Amino acid sequence: MTAADHFEIFLATAPGLEPVLCAEVRGKGFRQPRPVPGGVVLRGGWPEVWRANLWIRGAGRVLARLDAFPVTHLAQLDARARRVAWGSVLRPDVPFRVEASCTGSRIYHSGAAAERIATAIRETLGAPEAAEGGVLVRARIERDICTLSVDTSGEPLHKRGYKEAINPAPMRETMASLFLQQCGFDGTGPLLDPMCGSGTFVIEGAEIAARLNPGRARHFAFEQLATFDAEAWARMRAVRSERAPAAHCHGSDRDAGAVAMSQANAARAGVTGITDFRQAAISEIAPPEGKPGLVVINPPYGSRIGERQALLPLYRAMGQVLRSRFAGWRVGLVASEPRLAHATGLPFLPPGPPVPHGGLRVTLYRTAPLP
Repeated sequence: MTAADHFEIFLATAPGLEPVLCAEVRGKGFRQPRPVPGGVVLRGGWPEVWRANLWIRGAGRVLARLDAFPVTHLAQLDARARRVAWGSVLRPDVPFRVEASCTGSRIYHSGAAAERIATAIRETLGAPEAAEGGVLVRARIERDICTLSVDTSGEPLHKRGYKEAINPAPMRETMASLFLQQCGFDGTGPLLDPMCGSGTFVIEGAEIAARLNPGRARHFAFEQLATFDAEAWARMRAVRSERAPAAHCHGSDRDAGAVAMSQANAARAGVTGITDFRQAAISEIAPPEGKPGLVVINPPYGSRIGERQALLPLYRAMGQVLRSRFAGWRVGLVASEPRLAHATGLPFLPPGPPVPHGGLRVTLYRTAPLP
């Protein structure tokens, strides 16, 4: 592979959100993306890899696929891994590590597979192997086909670089962004999260409204690759797409600590001027001034049956407030239990598939504009 080559690029997301991510990727001008289990694939070169890391809000990481070949035993894997042009992508002075997974294949020991590939890289390239950190090479052996990729993101992409303070069960920024996109939020109308926690939905909404690149404040693993061009990357980062938002994004929470946490995170993200946070119980919320927009809520789920039963009054009260005060507004509600969602009495559209989140499976329930 050379810097001019076009190769397969894989953008990872939570299962169930692939079509939403694909729509975002297409909307950002990437050519012919297609959803596959666990993410989206497209073809491009290294500039597309950089751009995907910098621009795409919903991807968890971006993998550049280096090679794929059939393999049925470890000696064959060893020989084939030594034929990969590692020096065209990895640098001999930068540490690397290898992770492998094996599914439905005659090679079934992932640790042994990773060890063979790491040895091949060490002995052909001379790069040092790292126990932790370093550039990550991923090997997926599925049905006797080995796919080798390099993780170009490094830290997962939900780590935007601004959130130092989080609440106990935070939603990842990548997932929150895809849920906002599923709700049709484009930043032209207001947003309200009445259970804002650490401010994830509000800050993501503000960044969408202001057209701020999600990767603007962080570094990426591709900066450590042989294919990296610092001048070209600096030019790409220097392109500004910001706009003055048409409406503000609002958050409230009954907990004063959550409000302070959200304000601090919004300040680090540079969106203080277009976000508002205040302390308020659900019973106290009211629509902000201006045209109707989107209410998005990630309420407590209740991990056990008794807890879920105890949450029913909260969901009922939430639904009553929204139905009585938010005519014309759309609602997006994240819930792990259909019974809790429907306790709101809100007129939900048919839901999408459940999505894994924090050891549970959650579903986004959406409404059309409320009557």
